[in-house]
Amino acid sequence: MYQVIARKYRPQIFAELVNQEHVRQTLENALVQGRVAHGYIFAGQRGTGKTTVARILAKCLNCQPGASPTPCLECASCREIAAGNSLDVIEIDAASNRGIDDVRELRENVRYRPTRDRYKIFIIDEAHQITDAAFNALLKTLEEPPEWVVFMLCTTEAHKIPTTIASRCQNFTFRMVEFERVVERMQWICSQEGIEVEPDALSLIALAGDGSIRDSLSTLDQTIASFGKLLRAADVRQLLGVVSSMALDEVAAALLGQSSARMLDLVQELTSQGQNPQHFCRDLARFLRNLLVARVAGADSRLIAATSEERSRLASLTPQFSEEDLTRYLQVVLNLYRDLQHAPHPRFHLEMGLLKLVHAGRLVSIEQVLAGTEPPGRPDPAPAGAKAPKAKTGALAAPPSDDLRQRLTDALRQKGDHFIGDAVEHSRVESTPAEVIFHCPPDLQFSLESAARGLAQLCETLLGRRVKIRVTLAGQTNTPENVSSDDTRARALAHPQVARFLSVFGGQVREVRNLKETES
Repeated sequence: MYQVIARKYRPQIFAELVNQEHVRQTLENALVQGRVAHGYIFAGQRGTGKTTVARILAKCLNCQPGASPTPCLECASCREIAAGNSLDVIEIDAASNRGIDDVRELRENVRYRPTRDRYKIFIIDEAHQITDAAFNALLKTLEEPPEWVVFMLCTTEAHKIPTTIASRCQNFTFRMVEFERVVERMQWICSQEGIEVEPDALSLIALAGDGSIRDSLSTLDQTIASFGKLLRAADVRQLLGVVSSMALDEVAAALLGQSSARMLDLVQELTSQGQNPQHFCRDLARFLRNLLVARVAGADSRLIAATSEERSRLASLTPQFSEEDLTRYLQVVLNLYRDLQHAPHPRFHLEMGLLKLVHAGRLVSIEQVLAGTEPPGRPDPAPAGAKAPKAKTGALAAPPSDDLRQRLTDALRQKGDHFIGDAVEHSRVESTPAEVIFHCPPDLQFSLESAARGLAQLCETLLGRRVKIRVTLAGQTNTPENVSSDDTRARALAHPQVARFLSVFGGQVREVRNLKETES
């Protein structure tokens, strides 16, 4: 009868464990020194070897030639444990035996000595699913078990194990298996099975396993069943539904070109291919994360789990993106991935999320705004065929006041607004980069203040920039205090940084104060 690869090549001794050296070394030393605990908790991600280690430790303890770090694998005890039919090594699935009645039965079983071996060993899988009442019933037994009993609790969610239980056991945390170690393990298995495989095909399988040896080997079994003795990367990509590199390259091109249309076309293509939007977002998030890591640490960094082809692509794309942009992109995609889990219309959410991705690339930093520059390599998002506006030279330079007053007067009279035109003509007009100030007689103040919005629009048209309108009484400028105040305000508003802030962000300067320098 056929035996799946994950079971056929399951480690039988500590030396065969992959990437769990810290667990192996501690347990081997405990066996050599005779310091075997009565309770162990093995915690970690699925498929990292928790139950496997429990079985190996059981073999080491009950091996008939004697307890040692290396079981013989030939005695009756070792063979029975490997086959799962040992009377003294009892495996319990806590998912289906989680209640207090089950624990009472276990406590009753603990009282009896082993039938043949040195220890009676209880391996409890998915231990976090045991109820609180059942854990409480087990507490005393776990704290002071008979000398022939050893408990081994395996769990993927260690935080759900009560602290009263965890404090009575030795705790081991299993690590995710490194990408390279998973690939190496599968290469060795393929050589044993006579399978010819492309290196990138194994890399794709390892990525799908996400640090789990068992998941990766199960996927390898599936691909061998699908494609036989020759495994190609393209076939594996199709079987796993992995987003093609062309689709990810299209996303990168759309971001660099700030093309919303290309993003929508990509969604249409993915939909026609039957691609799962959530899977696409998952692969896109991994791609952007790898780009970000490559930008920070280089494309050859060990932090990147990728095929050789993907590393080459990362190296070529990385210089075209900034670290800030990649951070924003990744955050948008992670939010999109979360939203898609409960989206009633996944395609619409995907389209909206990818459009947000394009818009995120158009953001400009405050430093670039104040410097009057655009991000390098970013095209103007104006529609095709539109002429680029001519650059305004000297936009912050204030035109002569008399010239501005005359232009305003002429423009108002051409519009038929003769009354306001006369009011402007009889006022003194002062222009700063951020304001246009009308010094008028008292009888014209109300009229000019009422027309401030229209005057602001007209000044924007004539000056080519947004300005604020301020109306003051002409008589107030004669006092030294007011002259000084107006001069201070004018100098502050004429400052290039202040003018730039006002033109970009709007708002109004309510008050200008002189700050005296003091020694600290």
